[in-house]
Amino acid sequence: MRRIGLIGGMSWESSAEYYRQINEGVRESLGGLHSAEILLRSVDFEPIERLQHAGEWEALGRRLAEAAWDLERGGAQGLLLCTNTMHKVAEAISEAVSIPLLHIADATGERLCADGVRKVGLLGTAFTMEEPFYRRRLQERFGLEILIPEALERRTVHRVIYDELCLGVTREESRKAYEAIVSGLADRGAEAVILGCTEIALLIQEGAVPLYDTTAIHVRKGVEWMLADGEE
Repeated sequence: MRRIGLIGGMSWESSAEYYRQINEGVRESLGGLHSAEILLRSVDFEPIERLQHAGEWEALGRRLAEAAWDLERGGAQGLLLCTNTMHKVAEAISEAVSIPLLHIADATGERLCADGVRKVGLLGTAFTMEEPFYRRRLQERFGLEILIPEALERRTVHRVIYDELCLGVTREESRKAYEAIVSGLADRGAEAVILGCTEIALLIQEGAVPLYDTTAIHVRKGVEWMLADGEE
């Protein structure tokens, strides 16, 4: 089994899901009392969030690159970054280490293509929905057509993530709002919707079209990599 390094804490609510689901995946594959070889480097999200909203992405890249280096030095053989938004600085992380970073958008794009989905909605933070780093990767690498919610809906999605889900709060009115946004994307032609924030699956699991939980997809990719034979 390869040893995976997790860069977590953004938020720890979803990082805990990564830890649980990776261990469940390893146990399901290997049976018995097997559990996963994991190193976790969890950061303080408060200063990260401030830098995000201040647009200080270069500083964020340096901070997460240091976390990645800590994991490689500790013996990690590959990395999962347990957040969609911070894949905006994935290049800075990859350049800081000699071990692979398994990109969450690549894992998601592969799954969508395998399922024959071509036109897909995207929910996430405002950074993930509105900036090109995530959508462009899905478009250019996988040929997907990406739909995002309208402006007011995007503000609702973003607010619920930071003010509720990252704090472990789930509200019925927020669930209904998200379900309505998913329905709107389906009405515009989305064949499925990406839950492009690792906390969203804590709120909704079903919608008017299939929902692709990026946490579960990323975890599966990580477990497959951990248990694969040979070097990649």
